[in-house]
Amino acid sequence: MSAETWASIGVTGATAMAGIFAGRAARRTRRQESRDDFSAVTDRMDKELQRQGGEIKALRDRAAASEKQVEGALVAVSYLIDRVRGLTVHIRSLGMEPPAAPPIPDRAREFINHDL
Repeated sequence: MSAETWASIGVTGATAMAGIFAGRAARRTRRQESRDDFSAVTDRMDKELQRQGGEIKALRDRAAASEKQVEGALVAVSYLIDRVRGLTVHIRSLGMEPPAAPPIPDRAREFINHDL
């Protein structure tokens, strides 16, 4: 075997090794495949959307319960104002003067538009 044959074998071997390393480097890793997998991404998005939907529903339920509580409080305050007015009228009809009302707190003043 001549030197040219050995050189040719060496170059062929080196080219084969370079091809193997290049092929391995170009291959996608499992991490890349799972990261870029469309179905995995959409599944995660679906789970997140379902979680957020549940949170929104819970917030809406709490808001509705709070609104009902505020409406009930407003009805109670209106009832109490009417009751105090009725008692004041009754006391005055007996010829007596009702006790002086305490000052209305500033926070309550915006909600009560009546002078007792």
